[in-house]
Amino acid sequence: MANITKKVSWSSRADESGATAEGTPLLNGSEQPRPSRQLSRDGIFQVGRLSTVDLEEEMTSEEESLRGRPKEIPHNEKLLSLKFESLDYDNIENQLFLEEERRMSYMGFRCLEISRWVVCGLIGFLTGLIACFIDIAVEELAGIKYRVVKENIEKFTEVGGLSISLILWAVLNSAIVMMGSHPRCIFRAHRSRKVVRLKTLVVKVCGVICSVVGGLAVGKEGPMIHSGAVVAAGVSQGRSTSLKRDFKIFEYFRRDTEKRDFVSAGAAAGVSAAFGAPVGGVLFSLEEGASFWNQMLTWRIFFASMISTFTLNFFLSIYDNKPGDLSNPGLINFGRFESDSVAYNLYEIPLFIAMGAFGGLLGALFNKLNYWLTIFRIRYVHRPCLQVMEAMLVAAVTAAVSFTMIYFSNDCQPLGAENKEKYPLQLFCADGEYNSMATIFFNTPEISVRSLFHTQAGTYNPLTLGLFTITYFFLACWTYGLAVSAGVFIPALLIGAAWGRLFGILLASITPNGSIWADPGKYALIGAAAQLGGVVRMTLSLTVIMVEATGNVTYGLPIMLVLMTAKIVGDYFVEGLYDIHIKLQSVPFLHWDAPATSHWLTAREVMSAPVTCLNRIEKVGTIVDILSNTSTNHNGFPVVMQGADSDEPSKLCGLILRSQLIVLLKHKVFVELARSRLTQRKLQLKDFRDAYPRFPPIQSIHVSQDERECMMDLTEFMNATPYTVPLETSLPPDDVNRVVGLVTRKDLARYHLGRHGLEELQLAQT
Repeated sequence: MANITKKVSWSSRADESGATAEGTPLLNGSEQPRPSRQLSRDGIFQVGRLSTVDLEEEMTSEEESLRGRPKEIPHNEKLLSLKFESLDYDNIENQLFLEEERRMSYMGFRCLEISRWVVCGLIGFLTGLIACFIDIAVEELAGIKYRVVKENIEKFTEVGGLSISLILWAVLNSAIVMMGSHPRCIFRAHRSRKVVRLKTLVVKVCGVICSVVGGLAVGKEGPMIHSGAVVAAGVSQGRSTSLKRDFKIFEYFRRDTEKRDFVSAGAAAGVSAAFGAPVGGVLFSLEEGASFWNQMLTWRIFFASMISTFTLNFFLSIYDNKPGDLSNPGLINFGRFESDSVAYNLYEIPLFIAMGAFGGLLGALFNKLNYWLTIFRIRYVHRPCLQVMEAMLVAAVTAAVSFTMIYFSNDCQPLGAENKEKYPLQLFCADGEYNSMATIFFNTPEISVRSLFHTQAGTYNPLTLGLFTITYFFLACWTYGLAVSAGVFIPALLIGAAWGRLFGILLASITPNGSIWADPGKYALIGAAAQLGGVVRMTLSLTVIMVEATGNVTYGLPIMLVLMTAKIVGDYFVEGLYDIHIKLQSVPFLHWDAPATSHWLTAREVMSAPVTCLNRIEKVGTIVDILSNTSTNHNGFPVVMQGADSDEPSKLCGLILRSQLIVLLKHKVFVELARSRLTQRKLQLKDFRDAYPRFPPIQSIHVSQDERECMMDLTEFMNATPYTVPLETSLPPDDVNRVVGLVTRKDLARYHLGRHGLEELQLAQT
């Protein structure tokens, strides 16, 4: 119920069991303050421990100290971070909003709908341009690096001294990765959580280029999804806070409900640009948490995805000197699987399911190892300089391992006219041959995946594939979570394609007529899907993405069975990689479904109480004190109305946000001033939209002593229809509509994490 782009608060009830986890060590070595449930002299209830972080505005050290934000290390996934808050998923239906809606004509609503389509088209176009820039930059820079290293290796192979080639490769990788990691670490250290800023986009794009060119075991798809979301968040607002330019367009969309939908479209456009999968992009946005879906929103998101794919196709065709050729739809092009090569039989279905189970096991192992590595990083590698050094170390080790594997490999293949390798490396092979191990390591991961899918049988021997699978598995596990811009899709696909192709080769060698039906490329595709499903645990959207990326629907059923099997097997051991990192960052993330043991819980057992409330007509000094007090730094306040009798309980009449109160204080909307200034301009929704999303801190609002004695009428600005539930609502306001507690996202997330487990509740009830 608060604004994720600006303010964050977190209230916590006193833990009945003592809650030793509350004493989380902070970066400064202090302990977090203990919760307080005292009633203030003004009769204002104060709720527990709270804190604030600014997600958009640049803060000085003085402002940070005023905000009282603790700098915690979220090393315990059973805790919830102080740094996150959900967007306002509902429109604030106050009198200003309703009056604006009544004044708007039918044509005005139609123009708004057309504007939404225009914005989605711009999102798709700009996301496609960014994807095109990333692809061209990676191809050109990686080509320069690999040509330099290849020429150096060939030179010293003849005269001796290949150690110089190894050093050159490692130094190039480390230097390139450092250029991408250093800005990201500095940006993360000083501008925490500003996930949809223009500066974030620049750092993300440059970072992913350096990560891939630097030889890390990473992919481009994750940063593309984020880039699309940043583009959407900026374009939909019609201004840039980083550039300090306001274009005075799309002002109606300057609120969380509209911004959320456009960000969903941007994420879908990023998926579409990465994989050439518009439908998969729409399903990805749906599966990963976009809410309040309707038919028109779905069509707009699909439109943005299609525009993104078309834009990328069009400009890449010009770059490839094939204007108008739209046959390469995404950054990650698996190549088209022809019907003859992907034909499968009924008796192969059990083999595919077995591969899915193996992918689930490997994915669970990958996730568990990465979990331990991330715990180590959080505890010991949290300084920017250490994060950059670790990224450089991983880049150097990756180069050293790649060089060692190539050096000791004797897998030599003939270099024929049909060979399409961009950088064939001879090394110790005979004339007219190339080192097959170098084909996998001496390319970007996307090209290596395509090679494993489509090269003819006999291109790789089993030992090469086995050794590559083991080494790249651990390299990818170590790489994910570094302070670099990276995705996990391509490394997982590459690992799975390697062991899947190995499985196909073994089948062909041990079964009768296996060489006829056990095509290595076919099993490489199934292995890639199994490994990726075992790591990320996505089903519906990933099935469609894989089908669209391969350009053939024939394998829709096997891929779906493989992904489902991998998810079931993997979930038995450990959660998916994304869920693990969400918990490690202590994000109060709510899944689609409530925990199985939560249906008998009631709102009384989940809510935070007591609640900080405001009267419908409240004293300005009281409001300023509440907003300034870091121990009551909420983002939403119930508005109550006192009964006629002093003994009669106060009744809920609405809800008002911190951001609204700050705008009201800034414009001095006081009852006394309104009476004395008959010509005073009436506050409009535009005033709130102009301040969105960088609402000024309360410390910047000057209120004199005389103004503190004034009164503020909140009736016109509060949301008169907030969600209310009876105390016995199952997860079943009492009969007089009193405010007795507040159920926030974090309250629900705390129960999902099991902080108040089933056993504790049973003990409390007994």
